[in-house]
Amino acid sequence: MVDNQNLLAEQRRALILDEVRRRGGVRVNELTRRLNVSDMTVRRDLDALARQGMIEKVHGGALPVSDASAHEPGFEVKSGLEPSAKAEIAKAAAELAVPGSAIALAGGTTAYALAQRLLEVPELTVVTNSVRVADVFYNAQRAAASGGDGRPPAEAATVVLTGGMRTPSDTLVGPVADAAIRSLHFDLLFLGVHGISVEAGLSTPNLAEAETNRHFVRSARRVVVVADHTKWGTVGLSSFAALDDVDVLVTDAGLSAEARAEFAERSTELLVAGEAAPDADS
Repeated sequence: MVDNQNLLAEQRRALILDEVRRRGGVRVNELTRRLNVSDMTVRRDLDALARQGMIEKVHGGALPVSDASAHEPGFEVKSGLEPSAKAEIAKAAAELAVPGSAIALAGGTTAYALAQRLLEVPELTVVTNSVRVADVFYNAQRAAASGGDGRPPAEAATVVLTGGMRTPSDTLVGPVADAAIRSLHFDLLFLGVHGISVEAGLSTPNLAEAETNRHFVRSARRVVVVADHTKWGTVGLSSFAALDDVDVLVTDAGLSAEARAEFAERSTELLVAGEAAPDADS
């Protein structure tokens, strides 16, 4: 925490800009603690920096602006963005998983939230390239083995973690991960994304992650994208799938009418967390 509560606005903003550039992104609540100022003060500072073109404001925080399409925030930064929407999306998406099936779970903070819901689905085989996702299952299994939650061991998921190089979002990518995924076949792929758009399809700022995601998509019978509404219209450096490759989009109620129309035109199943499913007869 900064000791001097009477920093000039210019000094505060310089500190904020340094944090954004050094860490690859910051959250508002982190800045309020670090600077010992109110939430409103931080938001005004972020507005001022954004007007000067020095940062990119996102819901709940800020990112560097110099190369937004190629910038990949760390896991902790992304986990603070749209947490309520991610929790609702995870709950809705988990209902698509069939007990005893083989699923793939790619990296990202929405996938991490989903993993915690999938603990309730028995006898899954889960393949993931996310260290964080794998930890969710491993920790649950250790707790079960010690009598922590009473779950019968036979219901525990079989978890396969691919090898590979670790990205800032704690995802494993590269030739080792790609080779492992190519040799497998999944009933269902749950896939988080950096961005979704008509022109670019599904995209990510990380070139190696894009290639690994392509292999995931090719190896799955059904592709389920889990993404909150803020991902619509965002374009990362590298595209790895078209909108037509998506069988189901699980999102939140903030998704625009324009985006909904685009997916309806492609006959993509749209599952909006918190909204009733449309009547099949209507």
